[in-house]
Parts: sequence; C-alpha cells; structure tokens
Amino acid sequence: MPATLTQTTLNTPTLHKLDNGLTIVAEQMPVDAINLNIWLNVGSINEANEINGMAHFLEHMVFKGTPKLESGEFERAIEERGATTNAATSQEYTHYYITTAPKDFADLAPLQLEVVLNPNIADRPFERERLVVLEEIRRSQDNPSRRTYTRAMETCFQRLPYRRPVLGSAEIIENLSSEQMRGFHRHWYAPENMTAAVVGNLPVEELLEIVSEACDRAYAHHPDSSAPTPPSFQPEPIFEDIVRCEEQDDHLHQSRLVMLWRVPGKEELATTDALDVLAAILGQGRMSRLFRDLREDRKLVSSIGTSNITQGIQGVFYIAAQLPAENIAEVESIILAHLQRFQAEPVDPWELSRIRAQVANRFIFANERPSDRANLYGYYQSQMGTLTPALTYPDRLRAIEAEDIQNVAKQYLNPKAYGVVVMRGKN
Repeated sequence: MPATLTQTTLNTPTLHKLDNGLTIVAEQMPVDAINLNIWLNVGSINEANEINGMAHFLEHMVFKGTPKLESGEFERAIEERGATTNAATSQEYTHYYITTAPKDFADLAPLQLEVVLNPNIADRPFERERLVVLEEIRRSQDNPSRRTYTRAMETCFQRLPYRRPVLGSAEIIENLSSEQMRGFHRHWYAPENMTAAVVGNLPVEELLEIVSEACDRAYAHHPDSSAPTPPSFQPEPIFEDIVRCEEQDDHLHQSRLVMLWRVPGKEELATTDALDVLAAILGQGRMSRLFRDLREDRKLVSSIGTSNITQGIQGVFYIAAQLPAENIAEVESIILAHLQRFQAEPVDPWELSRIRAQVANRFIFANERPSDRANLYGYYQSQMGTLTPALTYPDRLRAIEAEDIQNVAKQYLNPKAYGVVVMRGKN
C-alpha cells in the first residue's frame, strides 16, 4: 500500500514507488482539473562539454512521435480535449506536464508517458528540429537579460557546469547526432530516474492506478539500462577577492549591473532559508531596502532586485540593477553598504516579522492550483528525494531569527569579495 506522510504539514500527499522504479506523488484536490508533472533527474549538468545542450534538444524531440503515435498526434489529442501541455529543461532536471479535465485524465495520461519514454528521435525530424533549437539560441543571444545572466554565470563559476547555458552553443548543437541523442535518452529516461506528481480531483487510489498502468504500458526495459549515476561535483570556494567582468553592449539602452556571491546549495536548508529572507528584505518588492533607497529616494536605478538562487551543488546570491552607466560605481558602493549593515546590525523585529510572513505566504499562495502543487511535489521529490522541505518551508521561515540573517550575511556576503558583471549600454 502507498505510504502517506504523517507529519503535520501544509498538505498530505501520498507517495508510492513502483517495482520499475517510478516514484509517484499523488494528492486529491477539489478543483475541476488534474495536473500530471513528470520530472527526470537529468539536465545540462549531466552533459559532457561536447554535448552541452543535448538535454534541452531532447526535450524538443520528445514531441516528434513514437512507434505508437505519429508526430503531432499527442498535441492534437491534448487540444481536442481542451487540455494543455508543456515542458522545461534546467541545469538539474527536465520536466513534462499536462493539465486536463478529470474525465479526460485516464485517456491523456498514457499518452504523456508514451511520448516521454518512447520518442522516435528519427533522423529527418532531428535535422528539422535542430534548426528550431538553433533559432532559439539566436533569440536568447538577442535578449539583453539572457545575455547578462549568461555572463554572470560565467563569472560566478569557473568549474561547475552552471557556467554553461542550458541551450548549449550553436557550434555544439550543429554537430550533435541523432544516434547520440538516442543513447542519451536510453541512459537517462527510465522510471528509476523519474518522479510523477499528479494532483487533481480524482481519488488518490485512482490517480495512482492510472499513472502506474500508463507507465507499465509505455516502458520497455532495455537490457543495458540501469539506474543512472549522477555526476559528482564539489562546490567552488567562496570568492577571495573581487572578480570583475565589464563589456560594452551597444544594444542596451540602459546598462546592467550584477553582483554575485557563491552560497550553499539545497542540501543546507537552514542557510538557504535565511538567505531567502535576507534577499526579500534587501531587494524584493516595493518595500525592500534597495528599491526604496536606490530607486525611490536616490533615483539612481530604473529597476533593482535580489534573488537567492538555490541549486543542487551550489547556489548564487544575485543582485541585478538596470541603470544609467554613470551611476554604476555609486550604486555598487551603496549595495555594499547595505550588506555591511546586515553584518553590523540585527534586522529590526518588525521588518523581520513582515518579511517572514510575506515570503511564507507568497509560497503558500503560489501553490493553490493543481499545476502549482504538482510542480512543487515533483521538484522536491525528484531533486531532494523527499517532500518534507517543501511542506515545511513556511514554518521554517517563520522560525528564522535576526541572528540567523546576520550570521549568513557575515559568512557568505563579503563586501570585499564577490563577482560583478557590468554591461555598459549606449547611454
């Protein structure tokens, strides 16, 4: 029988693991929809440098037909029922998802498993889709925010594959073969490397049965297949000095300033939680310190924001501003002064209370739909092997004290050692 989580949590989803290795997370939710979210523990960090971009390219090819479904047949079936489908590839995962009416779920879920597990990856469709991926790479290079983020990751990481773009480069994509992709799919796309999160308005036992039977029908075990071994990486040391990258980008109407610090990844929850709260206080929303100081009061920037980007091996504390070029040095100095204040003074209780509630409630409100909930469950179960961190996140944030924030600021946000990227616009 499936094992139900028993701790007091936001929700009580059911966990079940099939004999073929697939982990299913299921929850009944009284909304007239069902979302099936299939997560695979494979992304661009699993690629050798010579095939960087393969995981994303494969995401495209999954929708190009199977031995049982002609190209486009899956999408037609989805559209005819008024359902939706999409997919995404990241550094550490790939996921595919559909949202359907409850009455259509038993018909459409098997199609989703079929396309994920049995794509044809035929030569001619592969060549056609290569052109689509190359165009996507070109568009990303034309996007100022994407260009800036790419430079930031290249500056932040010297060894870890986070420094590479998920899309890969045009040169590499042009040289990939369909046979390489078939081998990549065979190695990584297996039930033991997958989590299926399903949330919606059918009984849990029925959701489990539909997904289980769909996977059993779709998956044909390969004699040479086994549970993939994830790559082994070590975090890079924190910055010891200031690493600066400056470029002239005449396509920008305003300059960009990005400041970065290497911080712990998802295995150190206490630290990442405190950094989440610090990021919210510093630069998230109209009441944040940087927004009020640099945009509202001094009018030195047109936009500014802060993120604590949590990744598996190592995270990034990321501050980004859009501003006139002549303000860059002053804004960088003011941001550093704000960080020094976090290190020197505890956060005021009223400010901490407001932000803890804001971040926790934002998390809760963002997980009210079946698609939100399935996405949450799929991410944590696939990436961390447990749902507990997701289900306890609001309570953990509410327990953070001013001392916790001061400690992580001192330990990780050194105002004398960080990465900085400046993209100077034509202004």
